[in-house]
Amino acid sequence: MIHDLPADARTLGADLRALRKARGMTLAGLAEALGRSVGWLSQVERDISEPSINDLRVMARLMDVSVSSLFRSVAPEHEQGLIVRHDARRPIGSREDGLVEELLSPDLTDDFEVVHSTFEPGAVLPDAVSRPTQEVGYVVSGRLDLWIADRLFHLAPGDSFRIRGEPFRWINPHDAPCVVIWVIAPPVY
Repeated sequence: MIHDLPADARTLGADLRALRKARGMTLAGLAEALGRSVGWLSQVERDISEPSINDLRVMARLMDVSVSSLFRSVAPEHEQGLIVRHDARRPIGSREDGLVEELLSPDLTDDFEVVHSTFEPGAVLPDAVSRPTQEVGYVVSGRLDLWIADRLFHLAPGDSFRIRGEPFRWINPHDAPCVVIWVIAPPVY
């Protein structure tokens, strides 16, 4: 039996609320940064008001996501919130470090997200980052060098790893792309 998802679990407002909470931002803090009222932002998160494209650009910058990640693909009604087709994945991340990421989860309203990451040859994250998450990755293809808390690991297809808030960085010094599937909790994109 298929259970219908609540209507608000498939909306832009629900995704914005999930992102704001994942970033530890309050309604008041984000509204102030946007130069908007708390009431307006609350209405956007409840899908009563629609943000302008400029509002979305500012929100994306403040929450460190791409604007395109805020737009939903058009899926048939019976698939919305349940199915993500290969050609309808939402791009996420900045793509600046040779990393191409796509959201595999239907939206950001769950306690976790699933991300498809392609590390292009030569891609590098030179400075360690840490985030308040628990993450598990599975290498589908290619190879990747990953530092977790200053420990170097050479990963190959079939390998998996876990990061629990430790600083990490990576490099793909190889000639082929590396594809990794990540499960991240709570959602960060």
